[in-house]
Order: sequence, then C-alpha cells, then structure tokens
Amino acid sequence: MTGTGTGETERWAPGDQILWRYRGNGPLRHGPAPGRTPNPVHICRPVTVVQDTDELIAVWVAPGTECVKPVLANGTEVHAEPLATRYTSPRTTARSPWLGNGVLKLARPGEPWSVWLFWEQGWQFRSWYVNLEEPRTRWAGGIDSEDHFLDISVYPDRSWLWRDEDEFAQAQEVGLMAPATARRVRAAGRAAVGVIRDWGAPFRDGWEDWRPDPRWRVPALPDDWDRLPDDWDRTPSAMPS
Repeated sequence: MTGTGTGETERWAPGDQILWRYRGNGPLRHGPAPGRTPNPVHICRPVTVVQDTDELIAVWVAPGTECVKPVLANGTEVHAEPLATRYTSPRTTARSPWLGNGVLKLARPGEPWSVWLFWEQGWQFRSWYVNLEEPRTRWAGGIDSEDHFLDISVYPDRSWLWRDEDEFAQAQEVGLMAPATARRVRAAGRAAVGVIRDWGAPFRDGWEDWRPDPRWRVPALPDDWDRLPDDWDRTPSAMPS
C-alpha cells in the first residue's frame, strides 16, 4: 500500500492507498491470555484516499476490491448463522471481493461513527449509512476502529431508521459489549440522529455528487493486512459520553 500518513499529524494525499480496518469485538486489549493475540483485525478493506484534513477523512472502496471479512469456522457467512449463536460460534476470516458499486466512507476525527454513501448502477444515489464505531486511530498503514453493531440508514428524503438493533442487543447478551459501552453507543446514535434531523455535515455537503478519479487503480490487499501497529496496546480514544 502507498501512503504518506504516519502518526497523528501527517496527512495522506488524494490517491494514496491505505487500509480501513476493524478489530474484533470483545474484552479490552489489555491482559490477553498467554500466546493469544487480543482483538485481532477481522475486517480489512483496502481503500483510496479522497480527502484527509483536520476536519474529515474520506476514502473510496472501489468495486471488486479484495477485502477480508469474518466468516464462521466452516466458511459459512456470519449472517446465515442464527442470531442466538452468531457471536459465539467459532470464526475465522476469508478474502472476498467488495460486491456492488463501491462505497464512499466519511469520518470526522474523534466522532464515534462514520458515514457511508451508496449508489445504484449508473451512479443513482441510494442512501447514507451511519456506522456507529469506536473513534478511529491512525497508523502508518491506515485507519483502525471497532464496530459497535448499531447503525442508521438515511435516505435522500431525509427519512432515517435504526439498523441492526437485534445484533446490538445480542452483542450485549453474550458479553461482547459492556453495559456502560452500550449506553455510550446508544447516546452516540442519538447524537447522530440529531445531526440527521438538523441536516448537518456530511449530509448537506453534496458528497452524493462526488465521483472517483478514473485514473485510480483498485488497491491490492497486502499479505500483511492484519499486521499490528507499533502502538497497538495504546488505549483508544475515549468515546464522548
């Protein structure tokens, strides 16, 4: 992967290729069992940087990009597993191409969600998707976060609806999310809804009219896609309460 962003202050340039990753959910990374890598990366998407400023990072997941996703140990898709055992059945990871028409991801530093834009064929804009997640940490190769299960779909007519509330509840039931964390996630969701109702950034900013540079090549998935940053054991940024 190419990229100039290292540390907390340097920025990537448009066209740089980095990794957008999510750690596995569960207990904090401190004090893992001997010989076990704590909270390893289980989602990895090679992306192209669109914009990287103090206010916003925007990246493009191109159609057909080879990504890494979690699957059950027998290779079955996670969402094919009944909800009751979806988060307790043994898992592994698999490489899989990004299906569909690509997705633009927008995130503001310190904010406990990112906003994704989806299009139909012919660049017909479909919807925004608010992915509630741990505020992102930057490292030399890209962006790391942890998904918080609960999401929000937002439509061009400004209507919206909660997504995956059943998975959010099940994650708490099986101990993947502590009660205090769940309360913070729900509060973050309410804050995101406030932004939607006010039609604040990024919904008002016209990103649905954005198009990728046709000269950009589809990023390749590196062999060391799951490598640990040097500061992996650093406590992540606290989610605003």
